[in-house]
Amino acid sequence: MISKNNDSYKTISEVAKLLNLINSNTGKVSTHTLRFWEKEFKQVKPKIFSGNRRYYDINTIETLKKIKFLLKDKGMTIKGAKKYLLNDESELDETINTTINRKNILKTKLSKISKIVKELKK
Repeated sequence: MISKNNDSYKTISEVAKLLNLINSNTGKVSTHTLRFWEKEFKQVKPKIFSGNRRYYDINTIETLKKIKFLLKDKGMTIKGAKKYLLNDESELDETINTTINRKNILKTKLSKISKIVKELKK
């Protein structure tokens, strides 16, 4: 199997798999979610080549990761996520973003909590 370069364009189904947009009932990728987000968010502009196939570059994929994080993980509305993306281009709080290693974050938080508990017992 030939693997793609990380800088190459990815198809809509590859991006849906990358973002873990899987229908829990059927187990199939939910590409319709990405097409909906294209209509709602002006920042999402895939390249559409012959045959009306969508191809996403790395910048668009990063934007889609932010959108998914805001909508699915943070529970924002579409309107709220649009405002956030328009007004604040700064990095999201990576301590609660699901794309990073949560195990290390949890260990750090648990050690802080245990220190606080020890101080309270004294």
